Amino acid sequence: MGRDNMAEDNNEAGGDGSRGPWVSAPTTHCDAVSAETARFVAVVEGADLATPVPSCPGWSLVDLIRHTGSVQRMFSWLLRERVQERPLSRDAALELPTADDGYPAWLTSSSQVARQAFADTEPDAPMWVWGADPHARFWMRRMLFETLMHRVDAELAVGLRPEIDPALAVDGVDEFLVNLPFAASFAPKTAHLRGQDETIRFRCTDRAGDWLVRLRPDGFGLNPYPADGSGMAAADATVEGAAADLLLLMYGRLDRSADAFDTSGDEDLLKRWADNSEF
Repeated sequence: MGRDNMAEDNNEAGGDGSRGPWVSAPTTHCDAVSAETARFVAVVEGADLATPVPSCPGWSLVDLIRHTGSVQRMFSWLLRERVQERPLSRDAALELPTADDGYPAWLTSSSQVARQAFADTEPDAPMWVWGADPHARFWMRRMLFETLMHRVDAELAVGLRPEIDPALAVDGVDEFLVNLPFAASFAPKTAHLRGQDETIRFRCTDRAGDWLVRLRPDGFGLNPYPADGSGMAAADATVEGAAADLLLLMYGRLDRSADAFDTSGDEDLLKRWADNSEF
């Protein structure tokens, strides 16, 4: 995806897309789920599906595929049902293959199920979500980054160096930071992200992207993006890097000590974030 396409999507973003100029639109998310799934399948076709996945301890490639396809089908079910409250059961038809060698084709089929659910759903439709944006577009965006990150995991498992579209990576960092404050039910360590208004800045060096996280006595979250786009105040700690590397940092696939990053400020604050922001 080039810069020109990203600019078109920004014009469509609307809704909570006003947070920043880099947030892409549901059309981008839907197309990218298919593209990222195809890349994932290309990695695992012909691979030994018993291969361990180092970035997901205890999982093999077949576990990674099963998880990703199941998430796609579960989120698709949520979209089809237009759920309005937290579901008490999971009625999605997973249609798991009978043998491990059927999983790559099954993952392709899962993305096709998702594409149909996207086509049948208005992105602005109100829905229950666990995150910040109570609309169908939340699940479309969330599915993209589940798929993208696990495509990265598959590549790491077979010894490939992952590449991530910078425009998608910026949107992924935003999606992570916007929703992390709402993730306590499955990310309990986020309860430790409290403070006395200490701030951490994450800044892209290759794209427009600047996020200021504030740790308050009652919780944490992003400072609003300035309406005039003028930037934000100084932070207590800062991490700067390329968009793709920042996305890998958010998901624990890169450490802040890597050469990819420039860090400054309160190292203890950065460590507290790293220790407690696991998604």
